[in-house]
Amino acid sequence: MIRHWCEAMGDTSPAYRGPAATAPPTMLQAWTMGGLSGHPDGTGRSAAYDEMFALLDGAGCTSVVATDCEQEYLRPLRPGDRITFDTVIESVSPRKTTALGTGYFVTTRTDVHAEGELAGTHRFRILKYRPARRNEDAERKAPARPRPVVNRDNAGFWAGVAEHRLLIQRCTDCASLRFPWLPGCNTCGGAEWDTVEASGEGTVFSHVVMHHPPFPAFAPDGDGGPYAVALVELAEGVRIVSNVIGVPYERVRVGMPVHLEFLVADPELELPVFRASESG
Repeated sequence: MIRHWCEAMGDTSPAYRGPAATAPPTMLQAWTMGGLSGHPDGTGRSAAYDEMFALLDGAGCTSVVATDCEQEYLRPLRPGDRITFDTVIESVSPRKTTALGTGYFVTTRTDVHAEGELAGTHRFRILKYRPARRNEDAERKAPARPRPVVNRDNAGFWAGVAEHRLLIQRCTDCASLRFPWLPGCNTCGGAEWDTVEASGEGTVFSHVVMHHPPFPAFAPDGDGGPYAVALVELAEGVRIVSNVIGVPYERVRVGMPVHLEFLVADPELELPVFRASESG
């Protein structure tokens, strides 16, 4: 699992290989998951959790969306450690009204132990809500882009976007560039970093065309038709997921040269996108 995780994340740190390997800390939740068959030994979700959800469903809060998670690491985990966990319902907020609807934020806390010693804590927060009534006329007039999640780890990136600068993190220990922004270097583990500004030139490394569900905010024609999402390799060597504009979605191809632009999605949101030309 460590090997699969590192391959998927592109994490080449030597700390996760060899006889003295440790597990990447961000895998903390993975060790408590039940897989496709769940937890057949009775360590799955408790009756209290199901009872709480039934109460919220009965109050009309039938929809759910994950909002955020927090992890705290107390000791490294290594192959061979016996992992156990305890999960509690830590809190249920007062009734809140959000853009999605009205409901309650439910926070669960999972304490993960290795050989009986507390190794880390995972908090997971969801919103259980009654969907707001949609104003279909307003949605047709002004389809809104989803808002990016801005936190303490990536706030500097979005501050750069606001200044029309695409900033890449650079480790001050080994000079490795990394994107997306992370709190530590995935090459040497260093915690200190600065930034370099991307030139804005790149090529399409890979791409997909989204046909369903329709999302008018992403479609140039505004009716929710297909649109291209690309993994763009920047000239500096890192990759970013973004939209390709300037050509029809069916003309986007691997190797296509693109250059950075900043799209004003609405009065409160600008996003980095990449423009290609028909000839490119």
